[in-house]
Amino acid sequence: MAASESLDVLVVGAGPTGLALATQLHAYGARFRIVDRHLDRARESRALAIQARTLEALAPYAVTDDLVARGNPAVQLRLHFPGRTVRLPAFDIGVADTPYPFLLFLSQAETESVLGSHLDEAGTTIERGTELVELTAEGDHAACRLRHRDGAEESVNARYVVGCDGAHSTVRNQAGIGFEGHAYPQTFLLADLEVDELEKGAAHAYMTKAGILFFFPLGSPASWRMLAMRPPGTPDTDSRVDVRQLQAIVDRDVSDRLHLRDPVWMTDFRLHNRGAKSYRAGRAFLAGDAAHIHSPAGGQGMNTGIQDALNLGWKLALVCQDAAPDALLDTYESERAPVGRNVLHFTDRAFTIATSPNPLLRLARTRVAPRLAPLVMRLPALRAAAFRTISELAIHYRRSPATAEGPHPRRRGPRAGDRLPDTPGNLHAMTAAPGYHLLLGGPREVWDTARIVAATRGRNHLLHVHTLGTSGPWRGTTHCLVRPDGYLAYRAGGTDLTGLLRYLDRWLPLS
Repeated sequence: MAASESLDVLVVGAGPTGLALATQLHAYGARFRIVDRHLDRARESRALAIQARTLEALAPYAVTDDLVARGNPAVQLRLHFPGRTVRLPAFDIGVADTPYPFLLFLSQAETESVLGSHLDEAGTTIERGTELVELTAEGDHAACRLRHRDGAEESVNARYVVGCDGAHSTVRNQAGIGFEGHAYPQTFLLADLEVDELEKGAAHAYMTKAGILFFFPLGSPASWRMLAMRPPGTPDTDSRVDVRQLQAIVDRDVSDRLHLRDPVWMTDFRLHNRGAKSYRAGRAFLAGDAAHIHSPAGGQGMNTGIQDALNLGWKLALVCQDAAPDALLDTYESERAPVGRNVLHFTDRAFTIATSPNPLLRLARTRVAPRLAPLVMRLPALRAAAFRTISELAIHYRRSPATAEGPHPRRRGPRAGDRLPDTPGNLHAMTAAPGYHLLLGGPREVWDTARIVAATRGRNHLLHVHTLGTSGPWRGTTHCLVRPDGYLAYRAGGTDLTGLLRYLDRWLPLS
């Protein structure tokens, strides 16, 4: 068995979560490898939407512009009820603190292509056809046995291993982490195909007594993605999916005369709602579908996984470089596990409402919703709140051990633990460089330059200082520390940096 050099991190799985993690690890100079047992990336469209917060989080790594260029940010939604269609506008809701006030429709295949190309250009090889077969904790490292496509095996020592390897995660199983939850009873049919007589430029949801039938605009490899429930009474042993079966569902549930043709890809599947009992076991971490799987309601799955990765990668890199204490890694689970639980709960509720045969829920889908939807969409505040939730802009880490409010915090403006808004002054571009960013708000002359130099000495490569003047997101004199993932680690009013220095000594000690 061949042996290789020791690594900081072994990334197992090269889907969107693993690729995002590798992208961040590369930016922070970690020694890592990324392996995937599949010989090629996804070619069919799985996840279809990228949320605003994901686009923000990926922007520092020079991939977001390419994603937006390939995707469609102007998709509207059509809700089709019996006898009525509700047209929901695009996100013209006045969300001004993000550069991406929209839901970007882009297939997972294209997302993986963009991230994979970025890594390739950076000189990182995605080792496809390579699988993890054994993981053993051995003191200060994890001993990993890899098997290559030709059957040859290799021993790799890594300080940490991250399982981004999906619902059937080898890392999770090898680490002995439980995966609790349930499977939904329904079987779903999925197809990428052409649909005649369907309005282009919009996503269509047909609210029927049997459930919801979706058509999402793709563009490639086909014009439409169809998602439907297998009709009740169909034997579970009949796993065949063909156009005639899909057409029969449309003819039964849709009053519009839609004609399905030229399928590129069709499959059936069962949905699960499961979460890992923990996101870490010793030197093994879980991210993405390895940590949580759920229904596609709200387009949360891939986005949650990518944000898991971007919460974890910089922490692993700094700890491996001895720039941060080991305790920083414990904050990964304390921050991301509540997010995962909320997603599981939200998607479960939405899925139940959309698919349940319960007479009251069927009545809500077909009779109550058509009357309420237009009224709700006329209220900008409700639309904005809904967008912030679905887009994941509302996620915060206020209760994290690595979050602290200092003395005299301002009543208005983002709090410690919140994401940094992009206004005023293009703050995201200002804070895009790897590392922490210290923002100084208020009149420039009030800041003691010598004290600030002292605070940054020994941390210069990981702590950048920006003077905002009076254009920051807080009124008056304030200082704030922005984490590498764009969330506020520390915030205080006034010019006394004592609390900030105490925070830095704890989480970014002098090198």
